[in-house]
Amino acid sequence: MKIPYSKLAIPLLVVSTLLIEANVYGQTTVAPVAVKTIASLDVPRYLGTWYEIAKFPNWFQRKCVGNTKAVYAIKADGNLQVLNSCKTANGDTSLAEGVAKQIGTKGSPKLEVRFAPEWLSFLPLVWGDYWVIDLDAQYQVAAVSDPKRDYLWILSRTPQMDPKAYDELLTRLQQQQFDVRKLENTPQN
Repeated sequence: MKIPYSKLAIPLLVVSTLLIEANVYGQTTVAPVAVKTIASLDVPRYLGTWYEIAKFPNWFQRKCVGNTKAVYAIKADGNLQVLNSCKTANGDTSLAEGVAKQIGTKGSPKLEVRFAPEWLSFLPLVWGDYWVIDLDAQYQVAAVSDPKRDYLWILSRTPQMDPKAYDELLTRLQQQQFDVRKLENTPQN
């Protein structure tokens, strides 16, 4: 039995359109949701020492092999002094001093941080996003990232973190579409 061309044209057009779309767009993916920060940040409670528990690997920490931590203190101008340190492969301590400032209103969990010299601070490209995206009520465990999910740090007030709290944090990060498989644990001695 011969099927008239007119009856085949529409189904063939639909199938060919679907094949073209599948080829052009690849697999169906879900658009990423915007990174959500915590509701507000009480900066005085956030001050002090934070130990890096895990991070997404990045170029500016490539020399760090462990004992990575950050110490935050308030500066006279109201911004934050940031002192990052880590142990390098040869046993030395690497230090990086920077400044962080809140973006928006007081209590904003969105900050920008700069490690470049102060005389370059007028350049937007020397500032990096530092968004607090998860923080427990006691200010003991935090997760920090940026709006593009390029960076991620898990921080704790202690060098070791409770495994259950860590797993619960990973679940919340996955809900924000972070690929937690990319996390690299940071040895703390």
